Amino acid sequence: MFGIGMRERDAAEVTVAHTDLASFTALVRYLLTDQFDLGEEEGRAQRALDLRELAQMYQVPRLELLCAQALQESVAPATAVPLLEAAHTMGDGRLRAQCRRFVADHAAEVRASGGVEQLRDFGVAKGLLGDALDQVAELKGTVAVLKVTVAARDVELEKVRAEVAERA
Repeated sequence: MFGIGMRERDAAEVTVAHTDLASFTALVRYLLTDQFDLGEEEGRAQRALDLRELAQMYQVPRLELLCAQALQESVAPATAVPLLEAAHTMGDGRLRAQCRRFVADHAAEVRASGGVEQLRDFGVAKGLLGDALDQVAELKGTVAVLKVTVAARDVELEKVRAEVAERA
């Protein structure tokens, strides 16, 4: 952008759309110092999302990877749904799968944190509903197997009781 042949090189002021000052400052700091810092824990996931978008826009692949790693480390009850929606929008299959697994494994905590109310993307909602239906089907299958196992054990128990009664 500030290189040879680009109009921004000579401009007195450059407008960078789709970002905020903190994110753009973090990008410039990274480019100048090779230091990756998302700041304090509060809002870290959103800063990583914003910075990743800038890294994609300005073709800084290593910074994009660092942001992706930070996002994966940020998955928690309060961030799982917003990160899931962001991953869906960005086409990040790895983060999307991680968030869906997290929601499935920590459903009560996600719900208690307000994660369900944060859900805005209909496609993501359909995916989560599909996951829930798959889990219900899996649980029904497990229950059916357990019923068969219990019935088989009941039959074995009756045989043992009959043998004990015969010997007595």
